[in-house]
Amino acid sequence: MGNGKKTAYLGVLLSFALILSYVESLIPFSIGIPGVKLGLANLAVVLVLYWYGWKEAILLNVMRVTLAGFLFGNLFMVTYSLAGAVCSFAAMCAFRKTGKFGMAGVSMAGGIFHNVGQAAVAVFVTETAGVLYYLPALMAAGVATGLVIGIAAREVTVYAKKAFYNGEGGWER
Repeated sequence: MGNGKKTAYLGVLLSFALILSYVESLIPFSIGIPGVKLGLANLAVVLVLYWYGWKEAILLNVMRVTLAGFLFGNLFMVTYSLAGAVCSFAAMCAFRKTGKFGMAGVSMAGGIFHNVGQAAVAVFVTETAGVLYYLPALMAAGVATGLVIGIAAREVTVYAKKAFYNGEGGWER
């Protein structure tokens, strides 16, 4: 695939991630634990990680967090999200590299470690370890949302391969 086509696909996936971030900001989702989110935009990150590789995925992830933070949040939100995204991405890359986990397992690792990264920032900002009280519940939420995102990524990949993948390492259309 030429660089122009690849750039276009990555641009579409970044737009997709931003749309999912916006949709998520509209959903009144609260289970009584601060920081729990669905993580819908991570679907695009998982897809790019599997379809293109870690370099493209980290670029998409950083751009998504930064743009979504300033479009739908604030600098404070960007800080928390970026910390979570970095931890999440490192975990997803490590879990994927082992070859022992499918998309759902890799996504669950990302969900867990996203919350670990955000908890670390919360400890730093509040200067108290008391916020770690929420960590087990946040990690459980990360498993649940990561599983859903991972299953969705697997299903999108199955469909996309049938519709757009030419079997020679390139995407058509």
